[in-house]
Amino acid sequence: QVQLVESGGGLVQAGGSLRLSCAASGRTFSNYAMGWFRQAPGKEREFVAAINRSGGRTVYADSVKGRFTISRDNAKSTVYLQMNSLQPDDTAVYYCAADLYGLGARSRDEYNYWGQGTQVTVSS
Repeated sequence: QVQLVESGGGLVQAGGSLRLSCAASGRTFSNYAMGWFRQAPGKEREFVAAINRSGGRTVYADSVKGRFTISRDNAKSTVYLQMNSLQPDDTAVYYCAADLYGLGARSRDEYNYWGQGTQVTVSS
């Protein structure tokens, strides 16, 4: 079992920044990859970014590349998503997820555990 708790969401103006955190517990954090997804109202949950176990490999959705940065601190069992130059289209509930067996996939089907989500709202 892995428990994931996101934090750091909120309301921000366009062009602003937020940093999301996801604290994990239940299994050795450095043994699994992590990802961030988001879901806007009326839309499917979509991939945002992923990071492998060591933090040496990251992948991003094209829509956030160059603006968002995923990182992890294995000593703190926490994964982060630094979001800069936020735009109204980034408004969504953001979820972190654990990929126990892979390298951090783009497909949500590869993830085994999910957090409860944190709301990010970007005003224009």
